[in-house]
Amino acid sequence: MVGLSQLVAGVAHEINNAISFIYGNIAPARSYAEDLLDLLNLYQQYYPDPAVEIRDSQSIIELDFIREDFPILLNSMEEGARRIQEIVLSLRNFSRHDESKQKQVNIHEGIDSTLLILQHRLKPQPRYPEIQIIKEYGNLPLVECLASQINQVFMNILANGIDALEMSWEKLKSKFCYTKPMIKIQTEAINKNYISIHIIDNALGIPEEIKKRIFDPFYTTKPVGKGTGLGLSLSYQIIVEKHGGNFYCNSVVGQGTEFVIELPVIYGYNP
Repeated sequence: MVGLSQLVAGVAHEINNAISFIYGNIAPARSYAEDLLDLLNLYQQYYPDPAVEIRDSQSIIELDFIREDFPILLNSMEEGARRIQEIVLSLRNFSRHDESKQKQVNIHEGIDSTLLILQHRLKPQPRYPEIQIIKEYGNLPLVECLASQINQVFMNILANGIDALEMSWEKLKSKFCYTKPMIKIQTEAINKNYISIHIIDNALGIPEEIKKRIFDPFYTTKPVGKGTGLGLSLSYQIIVEKHGGNFYCNSVVGQGTEFVIELPVIYGYNP
């Protein structure tokens, strides 16, 4: 997990260097383009009857279209670069490779970073509809924790929820099509010492006999190659054993599943 965090942080750093170079040059490129277009307008104003070769060239390159589309193109490039910067920031927040010790963090930032990394799986797919994310964030204090490990827990639970929704869609497409796949994330301060995070999906739920084993190492109900069976087991160790919190699952077959994380505000707090 530490190695993965270092890899993610390293890749994010390299991408950030490249995209900063691109993003930083868009403003002068826009200024240069505006100056050139203004100069072109002056030429057309004072020389309204250009030579045949110039008129032919204007027609071939579709000058009027370029004049209209080029500013739009630059705006799109700027928006794309800004979007990549957001993703890079999320990767860096997610990995937090330089924070090997506990530190006070904003839990909502960790959840949002994880959701952004998983965004491609939430969008509509050829075989699955869009998965709606509902966030009901409470007023949380900063939480002292091992941030990269807590973010990994969020990743495991959310990825499992997405897998469950996709499998539900495959199994009961005719019935499930009337229900929008959804993951709800609720946070609240339980008291001055503890906060809770509830991650709820509306998939088919987990039978009781399976629910009893979901935190066992290497136990998985997913097809071969789909999962290792370690995600929830490691998550349990991170929340319960390393942070002194609670981690449990509520599920009703046919209605969905809820994972609940309870974390102490102060790392290792044990009243």
